[in-house]
Amino acid sequence: MPRRCSLTGSKVSSGNNVSHSNRRTRRTFAPNLQNVTLLSEALGERVRLRVSTRALRTVQKVGGIDAFLLGTDDAKLPPEAVAVKRRVRRAIGGAPKPA
Repeated sequence: MPRRCSLTGSKVSSGNNVSHSNRRTRRTFAPNLQNVTLLSEALGERVRLRVSTRALRTVQKVGGIDAFLLGTDDAKLPPEAVAVKRRVRRAIGGAPKPA
């Protein structure tokens, strides 16, 4: 399973550890991923996703998983989030936007 957020697509990035003597060694920065179950009001069911804590805060701020997905462009979402977005849009009854 890749270490990638299901909503934002953030993944492992790399950088340097810098010591006091300014030596640099390579390291990785992994996103803080959590397995969460979010309630979709449009679908009337729970959606299990692997989400970064940063994305989870954004979902709560926007007002839920449905509002987050419908307010985010498809190009910025990973494939698993686009699939959930299509299900939500179908449940609401709105036609998909033309690309």
